[in-house]
Amino acid sequence: MNTIVYAHRGASKLAPENTMPAFELAYQLDADGIETDVQLTKDRVPVLIHDENVRRTTNGTGFVQDYTFKELQQLDAGSWFSSQYINTSIISLDEFLRWIKDKNLKLNIELKNNVIEYKDLEDIVYNLLKSYQVLDRTVISSFNSKSIKRFNKIDPNVTTAYLTSQKIVDLIPFAKSKGASGLHIKNRILSKSLLDKAKESNLYVSVWTVNRPTQMMRCYKLGCKAIFTDVPHVAKETLRLFNKRSN
Repeated sequence: MNTIVYAHRGASKLAPENTMPAFELAYQLDADGIETDVQLTKDRVPVLIHDENVRRTTNGTGFVQDYTFKELQQLDAGSWFSSQYINTSIISLDEFLRWIKDKNLKLNIELKNNVIEYKDLEDIVYNLLKSYQVLDRTVISSFNSKSIKRFNKIDPNVTTAYLTSQKIVDLIPFAKSKGASGLHIKNRILSKSLLDKAKESNLYVSVWTVNRPTQMMRCYKLGCKAIFTDVPHVAKETLRLFNKRSN
């Protein structure tokens, strides 16, 4: 089975992260799926942005939670990346799901609630995913283990993954205790030993953020479930090369 290639925040090396241009490019470049981040606005609208603060990726300042969705839409989320993307907007999860619904793409929704625990974020996201009938191709991930546990209580059939960048001794039993289906780990802590132990415990392993062909080849060789990459076109080409060599 081929390793799944998720475009990390869309094709984020080629267009501003978590925006429609980055998602459109990922789709055109044949990514298998799209990974994106969800925060909650002041008026409880789930929006796609990685940071809790808008400063890095827009021309605004302050926290997402202090803006209404309408106010956020007034910000420029593209010109920081390139003048080509001036006036690109932050979009809602609803808009994104409307776009992806009829496309053959997997989804990885990262709940950004490890810094700010947005009230009812899990329920809000779940209800939207359910309304667009995309739950069966969606993975929910979070650094917040309590959030994973809450999501599993809402619907134990949804695939969930615990995110970590730390090599913790009891990582696998800890993730299992929260009801996670998988581990999404930082590339530097990937090892065959971890993969073997996870497999023994019926946990899959995916890896982020993998941008170099040598790293991609290692993930493919070890049989990682998925990789998250800013350059999906490179990942797909490297996968084709890997499969050619393996045959």
